[in-house]
Amino acid sequence: MVEVIHGQIVSKANNYQAVPDGHGGSRIIKSAKLRAYERSFDQQCKMYRGMGISSPFRLNAVVWQSGCKYDLDNSLKTLLDCLQAAGAIADDNLCVEIVATKRIDEVDPRVEYSIEEIHKEIPMFDMREFYVR
Repeated sequence: MVEVIHGQIVSKANNYQAVPDGHGGSRIIKSAKLRAYERSFDQQCKMYRGMGISSPFRLNAVVWQSGCKYDLDNSLKTLLDCLQAAGAIADDNLCVEIVATKRIDEVDPRVEYSIEEIHKEIPMFDMREFYVR
């Protein structure tokens, strides 16, 4: 089942800002633009809301950007975070495969996505094999 979320997806990579924390330091917060997109996504997410997928899954996405300047990879992190916030997925670290395409639509930017649970055993490797001893 494919769900469509309308609006230009906002990259997480470029939408954080440092603000004073009131104690002489600073803290990092999301930009107003990113927070607005997350609210819009949350309001539009109907099909997958609350599914709580808690097994490995494949994310299929067609990201319709309003122009060429937007990066596909940065959009995917936002998409996964929004899916987690909407309760569609239990944790974005369960995503084991992403099939993504970038397209341009200046009039109607949007994200069309589906989530496929992968029920077969997925061989995971032990990261300790990659550490230098």
